[in-house]
Amino acid sequence: MIKLENVTKSYHKGTKAVDDISFEVKGGEIVGFIGPNGSGKTTTMKLITGILRADVGKITVNGFNVRKDPMKTKESIGYIADSPDMFLRLKGKEFLDLIGDIYHVPTEERRQRIEEFAEHFELTDALSAPMMSYSHGMRQKIMVVAALMHNPPVWILDEPMVGLDPKSAFELKQMMRRHADAGNTVFFSTHVLEVAEKLCDKVIIIKKGKLLFDGKMEELEADSKNSSLEEIFLELTEK
Repeated sequence: MIKLENVTKSYHKGTKAVDDISFEVKGGEIVGFIGPNGSGKTTTMKLITGILRADVGKITVNGFNVRKDPMKTKESIGYIADSPDMFLRLKGKEFLDLIGDIYHVPTEERRQRIEEFAEHFELTDALSAPMMSYSHGMRQKIMVVAALMHNPPVWILDEPMVGLDPKSAFELKQMMRRHADAGNTVFFSTHVLEVAEKLCDKVIIIKKGKLLFDGKMEELEADSKNSSLEEIFLELTEK
């Protein structure tokens, strides 16, 4: 579960990247977070993970207050950032072992998960190579594996499909669905509205830090004369 209550975050010169937003993502849901470039999606996700600190408001993840219980919060989260370009001097296996150590994943359990994910994402042969030799898509795949290494109940995925080949994107979407169906939480941002339309149980739309919509697809469609999420999104964000 993720819950934001009247959260605001300002940057230089008082510009509000996130402006008094409140919403909840429940267990068992896949929720798509969509909005134009610069709307505050990545900032919101960094606030939820504790990378950034909100100016005002309360954020709760899996029952833990992000500000009061930062370690418990982080242990509950699998986070894929908007850029996979980090720790590039490490080999893929070294990076995954580092993440496993951070989250105290037992050795045998870690080995099984790495093997399983590597097979799903066709990374097995690449694990012994430095990540600087990886393509963007391979780096994205290794970040997905790292984020899910400790089997967290809450997934926060910032544009997770970017750079993935069709097979890997399909595998990730299947994993997201299974994770939510098991009662867990999946919250992801995307610019691919077709993915959000087909995969999400509900969507949250944001523009210039303000929440425009929070609800199920059928509610969004009922309030609009348009039939596709793409048309509805353009109608909302261009007003």
